[in-house]
Amino acid sequence: MPVIDSKTLEHHGLSREEYEKILEILGREPSLTELGIFSVMWSEHCSYKSSRIHLRTLPTTGACVVQGPGENAGAVDVGDGLVAVFKIESHNHPSFIEPYQGAATGVGGIIRDIFTMGARPIALLNSLRFGPLDDARTRGILEGVIAGIGGYGNSIGIPTIGGEIAFEDSYAANPLVNVFCLGIAKAGTLVMGQASGEGNPVYYVGAKTGRDGIHGATMASAEFDEQSSEKRPAVQVGDPFMEKLLLEACLELMQTDALVGIQDMGAAGLTCSTSEMGARGGTGIDIDVSRIPQRESGMTPYEIMLSESQERMLMVVRHGREVEVERIFKKWDLHAVSIGKVTMDGQLRVREGDAVVAEIPNGKLADEAPLYDRPIETPAYLERLCSLELNALPPLPTTESALRTLLGSVTVSSKRWVYRQYDHMVRTNTVLPAGMGAGVVRLKGTNRALAMSVDGNGRHCYLDPHLGAMLAVAEAARNVACSGALPIAATNCLNFGNPERPEIMWQFTRAVEGIGEACLALELPITGGNVSFYNETDGQAIYPTPVMGVVGVIEDATRVLGRTFPAGESAILLLGSGRGVLGGSEYLKTVCGQVAGSLADLSLESERALQRLLVELAAAGLIQSAHDCSDGGLAVALAECCFDTGSMGAELMMPDGGGEGRADAIDASILFGEAPSRVLVSVTDSDFGVVRARAEAAGVPIAAQGRSGGDRIRISIAGRLLLDMSVVDAEVAWRQGLERFFADRAA
Repeated sequence: MPVIDSKTLEHHGLSREEYEKILEILGREPSLTELGIFSVMWSEHCSYKSSRIHLRTLPTTGACVVQGPGENAGAVDVGDGLVAVFKIESHNHPSFIEPYQGAATGVGGIIRDIFTMGARPIALLNSLRFGPLDDARTRGILEGVIAGIGGYGNSIGIPTIGGEIAFEDSYAANPLVNVFCLGIAKAGTLVMGQASGEGNPVYYVGAKTGRDGIHGATMASAEFDEQSSEKRPAVQVGDPFMEKLLLEACLELMQTDALVGIQDMGAAGLTCSTSEMGARGGTGIDIDVSRIPQRESGMTPYEIMLSESQERMLMVVRHGREVEVERIFKKWDLHAVSIGKVTMDGQLRVREGDAVVAEIPNGKLADEAPLYDRPIETPAYLERLCSLELNALPPLPTTESALRTLLGSVTVSSKRWVYRQYDHMVRTNTVLPAGMGAGVVRLKGTNRALAMSVDGNGRHCYLDPHLGAMLAVAEAARNVACSGALPIAATNCLNFGNPERPEIMWQFTRAVEGIGEACLALELPITGGNVSFYNETDGQAIYPTPVMGVVGVIEDATRVLGRTFPAGESAILLLGSGRGVLGGSEYLKTVCGQVAGSLADLSLESERALQRLLVELAAAGLIQSAHDCSDGGLAVALAECCFDTGSMGAELMMPDGGGEGRADAIDASILFGEAPSRVLVSVTDSDFGVVRARAEAAGVPIAAQGRSGGDRIRISIAGRLLLDMSVVDAEVAWRQGLERFFADRAA
């Protein structure tokens, strides 16, 4: 066979050095099928060749961890003999090329990761980023993505119970679609993705294989350009009804002891599932691709091995149990075909009938991909952007006008237009309606509930990736704590530009360091996650966007808290210290048109104390609602506590005055500046003294006090009124902010 030329290597996303390593492993020239297998397994998407050395620094163990990174999903003990299995994944590139199918198959893929572990999926969340909505293309991408998420999740019957969505220029040509799924399994019943037992049959189950998704993993490991639309064939096509059948069939099989191991055919399809299962088990797998059900004629071994067709699984079952396995899948009207067997020689051997078309050591393929310690360099823009002189800002609008603008901005405004397209109540586990705080689902058969939240802020990480990533961890955990749940574990989805650029790698390494530092301090082990590089088009990268998913446990599901003030008058407390900072804030971007400044500091000790206090107060029934101050600062948080209450107002009084400088800039910092570790809670008058005493004992300051009631939103400081606005006017702006772009479908 002739030496592979440079054009062929480039098409497969392999460097000449990587090709030399392939020659060393094989001791010969690879066949085209073997080259394709190496190309997808050694892609950035599958091998994490630029990120592995940094990810190893993250904390991954803890008292509750049952399964950490390395399997299809992580798992934690949640009590009563149950484990929660969860993970977050990205489907960014496919969602830009084909928004509906890209998002839908992202949902399908993360669901399979969960039930592959033997857990029944019970909840979905998503974290989304798009460009400005005044662009017609962005609106089309958004509509397609939301329809794809809803179409798949609704059809399969798994509720989408919450999430987040933001809009920035940097995501215009690179939207982010990160999907989180959580499932429940009985302790001791988790199923692993490994092959063992010489001679055990290897089964292909689920949908037929087609040509969709070929080189999908390679596509996700490259930048976009003006030819991106030509990559449409690399986007898979999903079928949620087929997935529902597959889910039920797999879970039924897992009730027997006939199953040895199972893995989803996700990124890199059959190639990934065969090689990774063999590598984990230290075994070989010998398959015949001519036995694989195909929906298109004339498919080559290359195409079959690289196809990323959806709703397919690879299983190893016990020899002698074949009839039982096939009977279960036939009951669910699914293909279950024996395509090979487990061997003990450690080789992935691919046959087409009697001919061997590929033979590669599993361990070398799955575990010994190139590992790069890429150069890092501080971006040149930082020094310019991180200085912010408040006195140099143009004259600022009135506080009422600024609040109306912020509430009507697409990032802050109500996301009802989005979540009304999701079925968030199916299966009757959902405790909090979408939009009311963290996603919360009850654990049926117990008194407990689970809370979960996904959070990140690319603008923060653009200005300071280390602190911005820490803030993302803190916010996700704080949102969980605001529901009354104790945060116990986390997963992450790390979205960045081209890692071959030193400034991007600097952003990534600093963000990973920040995540590790915050997770250690807050006792949040990372149980798994995803890295998505090459999110850039024509050299323009997205903001560095680490998204954190945090899970927590509520011991008493009747004590769940939401963001809104309860009916009737209540006392209001602002728990936590620190004044808002305009640097990197939504106010500075939306009202002033600037992305600049230093972020507010984060005291992890104070954050931990606040979160533990919230959980303690909620468990004791001492607080009625809780809502953290994040995008838009204190004024937006107070307004959001009043929305969805029938226009009940609130007044908040801060005891001390502002600082030096321009009065309008100081007022804006107090009302709209952003700082972590601040939560608004409502308390009955009878519990006020107890709450204040417990906060003092926990070392958590009370920065402001007030009352709910009336029909206006008021904030004063040292007796001076800073804000006075009608709840009705504020809520109208908030409700119409996003829906005005889709008025014909917002009813």
